[in-house]
This record gives sequence, structure tokens and C-alpha cells, in this order.
Amino acid sequence: MKAVIPVAGIGTRLRPHTHTQPKSLVPVAGTTILGHIIDRLQAAGIEEFVFIIGYLGEKVERYVRRQYPTLQATFVVQEPREGIGHALWLARDTFRHDEGVLILLGDTIVDIDLAQLLRTPGTVLAVKEVKTPTMFGLVETGAGGRVTKVVEKPKIPKSNYAMVGLYKIANPEGLAKALEQIIDEDQRTHGEFQLTDALMRMIQQGETITTTPVDNWFDCGRKETLLEANARLLNRPEFLGRREYPEFPDTIIIPPVSIGRDCQISNAIIGPNVAIGDRTIVRNTILSDAIIGSYSELRSAVLHDCIVGSDASFRGMNHSLNIGDNTEIDYS
Repeated sequence: MKAVIPVAGIGTRLRPHTHTQPKSLVPVAGTTILGHIIDRLQAAGIEEFVFIIGYLGEKVERYVRRQYPTLQATFVVQEPREGIGHALWLARDTFRHDEGVLILLGDTIVDIDLAQLLRTPGTVLAVKEVKTPTMFGLVETGAGGRVTKVVEKPKIPKSNYAMVGLYKIANPEGLAKALEQIIDEDQRTHGEFQLTDALMRMIQQGETITTTPVDNWFDCGRKETLLEANARLLNRPEFLGRREYPEFPDTIIIPPVSIGRDCQISNAIIGPNVAIGDRTIVRNTILSDAIIGSYSELRSAVLHDCIVGSDASFRGMNHSLNIGDNTEIDYS
């Protein structure tokens, strides 16, 4: 089976980090969002990949070529960017003749048994129950769990099961034709061509589609969910069970943490749930629940629930104080 990964979006909700790099290359838990996606798909046995690139797409292609030099990768450019349905329509000739295709959005990390999903017969949509269904593409099901309707961000939702951005398509030719239909008829929802509308066309034409729940779903397009994904991923056994870290002077490490290569750290408390990129300098600093990019420098800081990009510098305040009795000082 082939994997198609749309990564053309601008990532406005993650600015300023996406001013200089695509959303899929934002760091999380020791690698990038896209790195986690590729690693999981490869572990499930997928060998062929199609990346739909757009905004800063040359950086995505360079990253894939450098980090995964043996990957069977095809790159399709989406310009202009008019929705996920438009992106897949542009890439339709790369997958329409395959026996099956797995579509996974490039800003989405999900906890699911991918190997089991690939073995499941038919077309399957990964879903999760949500509290704010008007913000998502929703699935309605009927007898036997068969999908009867999919709708993109409805004003009056009739379901609270959201599609999480993972789709196993057993009929790629049928999807390609449905995409061609919505493009030819200029069928837009919320101003864009939606994959949801193409899936609804397939249902109307007799395609049997079912759903499967995911354990965890991280839409990494926002700071809060990105930090949550970072913490959840770092609490996996490969990080949580680690007991040895490089020797850093006068520094306490509170697992789980991920520290990149050639970092200079001293007089610091690092953790929990902290990921630090390569060649970053951290002095006289306390870090928790944070993502710090590569080649950055932090000095005299107390930081939590934060994201610091690459090549960034932050210097806090150093004070020499002589404080008498019954004194209160608040810098907040």
C-alpha cells in the first residue's frame, strides 16, 4: 500500500514558528511531526510515499531526501492551495491505479495499530469522539457501523465523531473519480475543495465505508496540542525508560526528556516533558513542558509550557538582592 501525505499548508495557527519552516517540520519529541509520521508508516510496512507540498515545500523535500535517503518518495506541488480535496486531485495519478492507498494529513499524529488498520478490509476512516464537533469533519453511521454521511464542519452537527485525518481507501480509482467530479463541478465547502465531499460522493455511488476509533489524536496545528503531543510521545517507553544522559555540569534531568546532539547545558533543571534540539545552549535555566529548537540559546530563564524555535536566543533577568524582613516581591 502507498501512503499519501498532504503537507502543503501554511500553518497559521503555529506562527511565528511557521514563518520560516513548514508546519510538518516543527520539532516534537526528538524529531519532527513529519518524522514521526514517516517512522510509524514505515514500521507498519509502507514503502512508497507521495508528499503533496506547497508552502516552503523545498524544505520538506530536502528534509525527506536527507533524513530518509532510501525512501521511495514522490513529490507533487500544490499551487494554488485550495483544500485537501484539491491537493489529492493533483496527486490522483500517483495512486489511482493502486490496490489501496493510505492518506494521513501531515500535521496529524495518531495512536492506532496501523498494521491492523491496513489488514482491515474495505475503506476505513479513523475517528475520535470530540466535544466541539462543529470544528471538524464528522461521520454519521447506520446499521452495522456503515458510514451513511460525512460532512465538513456542520453548523448543526448530528454526530460528535470527528475524522482525525487518517483514511484507508480500498478503492483509489473511485476516490480519484470522486475528486474529479467535485473539481469539475466546482463543488466547494467553506471556500475549498474538501476530501469530505469526495468521500460523500463515493458513499452515494455505493462505496462501503466503515470507521475505526483511535486511542489518541494530536492535531499538531496549535501550540497547546503540539505540547500535549510532545509530552505524550516523550512518555513512551523509549524515552521514559531511559536512565542515562550525557554529563552536564550542575544539572538535574527529570525524565522524560529528549536532548539533541552536542548541547551545552549547565546549572539547569531540565524536565519533565522537554525536547531540546541539536547544538543548543542552556545555562542557569529551569525548563519543563517545553520544545526547544536547534542552535538556540537560553540563559537565566524559567520556562514552562513554551515552544522556542531554532536559532533563537532568550536571556532572562539576573538580580543581586538584599531583601529585609516582611518583604514581598512579585515579578509576574
